[in-house]
Amino acid sequence: MLQMKEMLSKYGLSAFSVSIFHHAVVLLLLPDCCGGQSQVVGPPQPVTATVGDDVMLPCILKPATDAVGITLEWARPDLKPRFVHVWHKGQDFQVNQHPSYKGRTSLSIERLKHGDVSLNLSKVKLSDNGKYRCYLPDLKKDSFVELVVGTSSSPAISLAGIDTSVMMLRCESKGWYPEPEVIWLDGEGNLLSAEPTETIRAPDDLYTVSSRVTVETRNSNITCRIQNNINQTRDTHFIVSGRNYN
Repeated sequence: MLQMKEMLSKYGLSAFSVSIFHHAVVLLLLPDCCGGQSQVVGPPQPVTATVGDDVMLPCILKPATDAVGITLEWARPDLKPRFVHVWHKGQDFQVNQHPSYKGRTSLSIERLKHGDVSLNLSKVKLSDNGKYRCYLPDLKKDSFVELVVGTSSSPAISLAGIDTSVMMLRCESKGWYPEPEVIWLDGEGNLLSAEPTETIRAPDDLYTVSSRVTVETRNSNITCRIQNNINQTRDTHFIVSGRNYN
């Protein structure tokens, strides 16, 4: 840049003109330099949580830069108003925050100093399911985080019928999300052949599932296991013996 100034001076340009040209070049180069390098990075996989948990939605500025003074928007595009949490001029900006998130979101000043703009979300609700946008307007950069919230309940096994040497067991559980599956296991952990799972989805989007299996009446420990795709698992056991006839 110094050589450029000297060259322009040789052509009779004033110091003021040279200075204006210098700043124009800097402004032109700055977006390509910083914009091309800065990235906002989110997690490659959905974040999972159970109702009532506290969870963090990851969002990282790379290269790491002090983000305390920037503007940051966390939002859900499917909501009105869409804002989940806004950070502006070094403080929380709660205007137009969606009512369901009031008092449940926060950022860490210490993490912001190191370019970590992750959002803390407390007391997770089933309605928090969705895709979140982490957006930095100053950089015109964003990333998305999908949050999957699950809920579960313990299953119950009941005796559905008895024959001479076999009995039918029924397993049921209510209040699940996402939709689970039911499997039956014998005392050694082997999968048992059972009737297809019956699934009912309630107006609140929670699932009730039930399944029946026929087993021999000899002594055995039968397990009903209910599980979903976010690794929520609930087991219950039933001892099959001659006493079940009574």
